Amino acid sequence: MNDMTINVQTAEAAHGVSLGEALRVWLRVALLSFGGPAGQIAVMHRILVDERKWVSESRFLHALNYCMLLPGPEAQQLATYVGWLMHGTLGGVIAGGLFVLPGAVAIMALSVIYAVFGNVGVVAAAFFGLKAAVLAIVLQAVARVGKRALRNRVLQTLAGAAFVAIFFFDASFPLIILVAGAIGYFGGRAANPAFAGGGGHGSAGATASEDSLLGEAAPDHANAAVGRSLKVAGIWLVLWLTPVVALLFWLGGDNVFTQIAVFFSKMAVVTFGGAYAVLAYVAQQAVDNFHWLRPGEMLDGLGMAETTPGPLIMVLQFVGFMAAYRQASGLPPLLGGLLADWVTFTRCFLWIFLGAPYIERLRGNRALTGALSAITAAVVGVILNLAVWFAIHTLFHRTTPVRSLRLAFDLPLPSSVDPWALLLTIGAIVAIFRLKTGLLQTLAASAAAGAALYAAGLISVGGAG
Repeated sequence: MNDMTINVQTAEAAHGVSLGEALRVWLRVALLSFGGPAGQIAVMHRILVDERKWVSESRFLHALNYCMLLPGPEAQQLATYVGWLMHGTLGGVIAGGLFVLPGAVAIMALSVIYAVFGNVGVVAAAFFGLKAAVLAIVLQAVARVGKRALRNRVLQTLAGAAFVAIFFFDASFPLIILVAGAIGYFGGRAANPAFAGGGGHGSAGATASEDSLLGEAAPDHANAAVGRSLKVAGIWLVLWLTPVVALLFWLGGDNVFTQIAVFFSKMAVVTFGGAYAVLAYVAQQAVDNFHWLRPGEMLDGLGMAETTPGPLIMVLQFVGFMAAYRQASGLPPLLGGLLADWVTFTRCFLWIFLGAPYIERLRGNRALTGALSAITAAVVGVILNLAVWFAIHTLFHRTTPVRSLRLAFDLPLPSSVDPWALLLTIGAIVAIFRLKTGLLQTLAASAAAGAALYAAGLISVGGAG
């Protein structure tokens, strides 16, 4: 903690932003962080680059590029990175922790309401409506990321190949990311223009002033020494994995809390591309393997995450809570959600505090930019897979498995289409894409429409799933 204090004092002297001021700014960022990663990053850009001028445009995008390469929520890790740049380790913990806190409190409260009242008809009907809006929002994410990332036919081909591999052949998500990253790395290293950087989440033609309080030089605490790296890795690995090991020895591998800890620890190292890119796999495992959720309930949880501040990956807290609630083991279900949060977000600090000093040395590296471009393209294909998976489970009541010629996917039965779900989804798509309706307004209107349909006797819902 003494080292943290020294780092904070040195940083404050360099750029003049006190830790107290930073805390207030990060709380503001956290409370405004609605709308998924694109919206959250836009909020941070406006506050940190345009208003406060803490960091420059190029430095912000460089940090974002690194966070996009990492497993986990890129927006939360970007906040941690900038907090670390400004005030060292303590600044990073404050920025990353506050980014999660409001959403964690809100989703925990909503999870309790869902578990207790989810089978009440009007509540279930509201979530029925939410599913339609969430599907439209995922499609919007595909369109936004695709428009920004798929700048040429090479990247478009990578995205298409990623979708085909994961949807039709059930290819390993980490393998897709690894292959795409390797292609981009060597393409960028060979100066192939197809893999040149294109502005990340910012505007392609950004010309913002590079003047910033932090400046362009590496801060004093950005020391990429081996000894420091080993110390950081040791501290954060212990914080991350101690609860996992303790639960294994205390409760055994079959206990639901141990399963939550182990499963989400595994997810912590493969969740590339953020929440949208991994939720299909998590939903399939939670429903088919662990039986924590009923089909469709992941969409309900994602609806909660969409309507509350913080990363969309907070839906994993809902999954952890429902798992502990459904498989009572003598411990409070709230601990299931908090455990999922702990193993999901603790490692985010590990990635940033361990890797950021080295990444600061790589600004402008063509190979890194190429890897980023290719991985982002592959993630577009993976998000499209999620959209199709959600559509199948939202719009159809029955599917038939296809398992031949190495194919492995579920084919929806046209006769099982739900006309009201289809109508609500079309309405949400029109609202978002045509009428440019805001995220919260679309979600609220869809939930209200579901409740109205139930009140009118037009739909019958037997639960929240």
